[in-house]
Amino acid sequence: MTRLAYIPPLAIDRLFGFLATRAVAGFERADGAGYARSMRTTDGHPVVVQLETVPDTAAFEMRMTAVGDGAPQRQHDVVRAVRRMLDLDADPSAIDGVLMTDPVVRPLVAAAPGTRVPRTTDGFELAVRGIVGQQVSVTGARTTLGSIVDRFGDRIDPPIGGVSHLFPTAEQLADAPPDAFGMPATRADAIRRLAGAVATGEIDLSGDAELDATLQALRSIKGIGTWTADYIAMRALGDGDAFLVGDLGVRRGFASLGLPDDARSMLEHAERWRPWRAYAAIHLWRSGPR
Repeated sequence: MTRLAYIPPLAIDRLFGFLATRAVAGFERADGAGYARSMRTTDGHPVVVQLETVPDTAAFEMRMTAVGDGAPQRQHDVVRAVRRMLDLDADPSAIDGVLMTDPVVRPLVAAAPGTRVPRTTDGFELAVRGIVGQQVSVTGARTTLGSIVDRFGDRIDPPIGGVSHLFPTAEQLADAPPDAFGMPATRADAIRRLAGAVATGEIDLSGDAELDATLQALRSIKGIGTWTADYIAMRALGDGDAFLVGDLGVRRGFASLGLPDDARSMLEHAERWRPWRAYAAIHLWRSGPR
């Protein structure tokens, strides 16, 4: 067991609830008290990580189980990736302090102090999620992603903690036939082009590359527009100021607060949330009708 400490407060129910709502059968399992998923270490070794809350403690407990023979050589990278996924290194007092200067969103922040931006352990996986999720419901995206994982992801036999697959690698999806994804051709082609660029190293989605250059490279791929690039920036590249001005959930959040929801007005109002607009977006997603 490894203990992952964080700076309180942390809105655990909101964090795990977000992950649970989007958990894809096969390579993820989530509920209100825990989360498990498969991933690969930086040396390519597959592992399953299982996370649980520690009552009355500002920490999670993480169990890492290696898949197959041998043990990963870079276990500390798993800790780093999981901390990034749960946004455990965020400073909630700094973030909430800025957002609460806006009286309109102050009640949202007060209701869930320490809200984090749920991220990922795998930038390529998150980018595929973003493309699949274009103009479809969360449930629809989960179904499509589950089919992709089942068809192309390597199996874990026997399953570990309810996790039975790895998410497909960029190399695996780059070679997939065009009709393999069960979605419109434009989105399927975008996944294949993205996978090819990641597989060859043309695009680095680790979160360590220069942000603007990465976003420019993403937008150069047909089928990846502003919304998808901003979503990837927010959840894969660690941009705490990413703001999805074209997102329906964010617009509904603005409207529910009595704010104008046209793009220009939204951007103007969001200036007061810098440099934490991504965290404001999480609150707005919760405030609108669901």
